[in-house]
Amino acid sequence: MLTSVDRLLFVRGVPIFQELRDDFLVRLASVMEELSFPAKHTIFTQGQEGRALYIVVSGQVRVHIGDRDLAQLGSGTCFGEMSLFDAEPRSASVSTLAPCECLVLTQQQLYEAIEETPGIAVNIIRLLSRRIRELNQKLNAPAPAEEKKLVG
Repeated sequence: MLTSVDRLLFVRGVPIFQELRDDFLVRLASVMEELSFPAKHTIFTQGQEGRALYIVVSGQVRVHIGDRDLAQLGSGTCFGEMSLFDAEPRSASVSTLAPCECLVLTQQQLYEAIEETPGIAVNIIRLLSRRIRELNQKLNAPAPAEEKKLVG
C-alpha cells in the first residue's frame, strides 16, 4: 500500500497528470483505489464493459487481442482510458506478466476531475492520440518475411 505522500508523488509522475496542480492531484490521488493482481491474471477482457482507468504502480501488463500482443506497459503507464469516454466495450484484454499493483480511477471520479480541471482531458486526448499513432506504425511496418525479401 502506498502512503498518501507516495501516492501523490507517484501520480504526479504519470504523463496524463503531469501538468496538473498539486492541490488537484492530492484530491485525485486520494480517491483512487489501490488493487493488487497476481502474475498471469486477466484484469479485463476484450468486449467487457469498462468504466475505469488503471495506472500501473509496479509490475508489468500486456495489452492483447487473443494471443496477439499490442503493448507491454510498466510502472507509471495507464490503460483502460478509452472506455471511460466512449461507453463502448473494452477494445483489448489486459493481463499481468508479473504481480502488479494498480491505482484505479473510475469514470465518475474522472468526470468530476475534468469538470474541475479541464486540462486533464487534453492530456488524455494526447495519450490516446499517441497510442493510435504507435498502433498505426506497428500495423504499417513490414512483416518479418517481407523485411527479408527487401534485404535479400
